[in-house]
Amino acid sequence: MENEFSLKDKVIVVTGGTGILGNSFINGIAEAGAAVAILGRNADVAHQRAARINSNGGKALALVADVMDEVQLISAKELVLKKYGKIDGLVNAAGGNSPEGVLLPDQDLFDMNLDGMKKVMDLNVWGTIKPTQIFAEAIVKTAGYGSIVNISSMNSKRAITRVLGYNMGKAAVDCYNQWFAVELARRYGDHIRMNALAPGFFITEQNRNLLTKPDGEFTERGNLVINQTPFKRFGHPDELKGALIWLLSDASKFVTGAMICVDGGFSIYGGV
Repeated sequence: MENEFSLKDKVIVVTGGTGILGNSFINGIAEAGAAVAILGRNADVAHQRAARINSNGGKALALVADVMDEVQLISAKELVLKKYGKIDGLVNAAGGNSPEGVLLPDQDLFDMNLDGMKKVMDLNVWGTIKPTQIFAEAIVKTAGYGSIVNISSMNSKRAITRVLGYNMGKAAVDCYNQWFAVELARRYGDHIRMNALAPGFFITEQNRNLLTKPDGEFTERGNLVINQTPFKRFGHPDELKGALIWLLSDASKFVTGAMICVDGGFSIYGGV
């Protein structure tokens, strides 16, 4: 029986491939049999991760680019096509938050760093749209069949305090995810799909100081998250791999415009 979950012979580009969640994404994709292009701003990490996958018998290519820079993205696309001749899939994992986009507990609500909030929002929205414009076009022209996976968040559907820019950015990603999925289907039928993966709370470099103390204990905010999560723990990055591979593979070939929550129940729990 054919394994519909296999990514054998596919070429998948992962933006944000040098991040914590990105590391699990690229490993899962390589384990599923695809060649993975690891795109990020940190050249050392991108090359180290590609070398590790290649040394373990997989196929990987390091790409150094900023998702907000279209010229760099086009150059990265050309490198992928030169090496592999096609692109079958894209994971828009670049994004996240930054200190300048956080409202501090004692900060005046009307003295928010609006430029910081806008910068975070732009990164999450345009850092998803720009790579799609460039790499998804290559999917259409070189493979003719493929899957795009955006990264949503629990912040997209609920008001998570202190991180307005991130909330708005991920809400916009959800809107884009549905809108673009429909437009892809109208033009290419079931050949090119777009869906979103919505992680719950995972410890990353962007949220570590918000959720944990230097000694590893949870902050007040961290405890609030745990109390709102029925599983009573944070997620492990590798727990995202199964849903990601499903969305990239033919096993989900009748799924488009969906948002898949991997959150330990956070999104459905009313707190009582």
